[in-house]
Amino acid sequence: MIPTILVIDDSGTSQIMARMLLASLEVSIETAKDGVEGLEQAEKLRPDLILLDVVMPRMDGFETCKQLRARDATRETPILMVTTRGEEANVEKGFAHGCTDYICKPFNAVELLAKVKSYLGT
Repeated sequence: MIPTILVIDDSGTSQIMARMLLASLEVSIETAKDGVEGLEQAEKLRPDLILLDVVMPRMDGFETCKQLRARDATRETPILMVTTRGEEANVEKGFAHGCTDYICKPFNAVELLAKVKSYLGT
């Protein structure tokens, strides 16, 4: 079975970059444009990994992460926050809300790919 990665990010450019970066992996990539849509997609898809931005309309990444952790379907799903919000307080907030890992944009593609592979067990 091919693993599913859900990319929750309001930036179309970030979604395209994620698709390009992950194209070398045998994965299915699904997207959501904000936290509200991300929660719906996560419930439906039950992804193997979630890449989550912080700054989004309707529901930010911190609240989205908190709500993902409160749901049976995504309680154990690895959540990698990928965001420009690299300030120490935001990193701490991400982990406090349940993220598995935190990486700042612009990210090192090799590092992000290695993390994704690690979380997918490939």
